[in-house]
Amino acid sequence: MTLDGRVVIEVRVNEYTGRDPNPHVPWSPEELAADAEACREAGAAIVHFHARDARTGAPAWGAGNYAAVIRAVRARTDLVLNPTLGASTVPDPLVRCAHIPELAADPATRPELAPVDLGSFNIDPYDPATRTFRNEDLVYATSIRGLRHEIDAIRGGGVGVQAVLWNVGSCRLLGAFCDMGVLPSTVRAQITLSVAWLASHPGTVRGMATMVKLLPVGHDVHWSGSLYGGDLLALAPAVLAAGGHLSIGLGDFHYATRRRGDAWPTNADLVREVVRLAAAAGRTPATPDEVRAALAAG
Repeated sequence: MTLDGRVVIEVRVNEYTGRDPNPHVPWSPEELAADAEACREAGAAIVHFHARDARTGAPAWGAGNYAAVIRAVRARTDLVLNPTLGASTVPDPLVRCAHIPELAADPATRPELAPVDLGSFNIDPYDPATRTFRNEDLVYATSIRGLRHEIDAIRGGGVGVQAVLWNVGSCRLLGAFCDMGVLPSTVRAQITLSVAWLASHPGTVRGMATMVKLLPVGHDVHWSGSLYGGDLLALAPAVLAAGGHLSIGLGDFHYATRRRGDAWPTNADLVREVVRLAAAAGRTPATPDEVRAALAAG
């Protein structure tokens, strides 16, 4: 996968995030399409999205919900599409990935990527101020067989896998899957750091660097940095300096510190700031077609 030093900007537009405090989180297909178009104009190459109920923002898991978003986005922009599998909100891995082959059967709705979270872990947001966990019962559990099923279903539909790495175990599992041929030797990965989730590495330079050092040797891993529950822009220069790409969006954090008066930042605002930081590091944004070519080469 060759990108000649360019930076791939992925925008994580909504996740399962509400609109309190930031009202700019897109939910409906029309909102997602408009947001995606603005992010493309700002410099993004990939859009990662969760299908949501247009009125309430509740998760909408059906293949038809994802197809509606894909058609709306493709009508307005050429971004690489990376729909979620639903993560821990869909416990059964066989059900979790079922919409991807269905979408892939129609070229009009076939996404280019789908994310697979490598491993099982507690969903354990901890508040050090109160010394309490926001919940103590949720576990995101997927067996090795379940992960292989997800990967096989995605790749079998002609869709690429984005390996999502949460901790040391995820990095080691990525190496094993590449060694086995479950994943290709050239692979796109996302290092997911977190401010509050203790199961992931912390959103610090040290947390990021430790994960990078543990990426599998002997494989061509193109990684991006993301940060759940914190300001990735503060960490972005370190990610860029380490050769990483960036995955950022309102789905992960509200970016209240970036508010100007009553104006909350949009996803496109975040992308524009990433472009500025990348330029300072001597890197230019990759286009969607350049990312497609790189994925095909891998």
